[in-house]
Amino acid sequence: MILLTGATGTVGGLVARRLRGTVPLRLLTRRPERAADLAGPQVEVVGGDFDDPGSLRRALTGVTSALLVTANPLTHAHDEHFLAAARAGGLRHVVKLSALAVTDLDATDLITTWQRDNEQLVTDSGLLWTHLRPRAFMSNTLGWAISIRAEGVVRAACGTAVNATVDPQDIADVAALTLLAPEAHAGRAYPLTGPEAISPVDQTKILGELLERPLAFDELSEEEARRRLLVRYPAPIAEALAESASRGRAGAKSEVDPTVAELLGRPAGDYRRWALGHLAAFRGDGT
Repeated sequence: MILLTGATGTVGGLVARRLRGTVPLRLLTRRPERAADLAGPQVEVVGGDFDDPGSLRRALTGVTSALLVTANPLTHAHDEHFLAAARAGGLRHVVKLSALAVTDLDATDLITTWQRDNEQLVTDSGLLWTHLRPRAFMSNTLGWAISIRAEGVVRAACGTAVNATVDPQDIADVAALTLLAPEAHAGRAYPLTGPEAISPVDQTKILGELLERPLAFDELSEEEARRRLLVRYPAPIAEALAESASRGRAGAKSEVDPTVAELLGRPAGDYRRWALGHLAAFRGDGT
């Protein structure tokens, strides 16, 4: 049996759909009702919380491999609780969703340091492990959908800074591959990028072409971008994201890596293909 955490999130949900019907799955979520569409033959949805070690021990009973996705940069306890329960339950292999920024020695922001430390916890756990290190998700641009639908405008910072963004489906396909073959991928850390480095301005252009309507790009100043981050996130996280954006402007996220294609035996998905599959969100009319 394979356990998936983060099953109602971007990558976890895609992994669940990728593996459903091939192996027994157990999906761990704080709100099982949100994963109801993933339930089915050989798919069990269970309630649990990283702050509740007992729920983790129950969820990990009988599990051989697991996808670990945590999302609170203000604590390491979630990874610690999971790994303790995993060792107690006899888990053999953990696949950790991390971030490619951990390999950048100049990246010392809160979020990257948190990811780096959590990778180390997994490496030191005594379990077989695989680290997945994606660059920014292409799906992050879904945050533009409201302004595109209402005004035909994208408002974002770092408009010309390029990033080797990755299709979440490619991350999920690599995760599924590693979960199904622990020994083949144990002790490996995989950088996951798309096939090109692309800027927000270029992404906006592609969306406009696919939507067959002109879209404007409105560059946010660093100050305005930081203000918007502070509205959405606690100050330490907002500051970490601002630091990450600054590194992006300096070109730190532009390197393209071939690992996705090498592992999957096909080209990594590009932004145009991803956008074509998600046009309904940007149209807002269900077509």
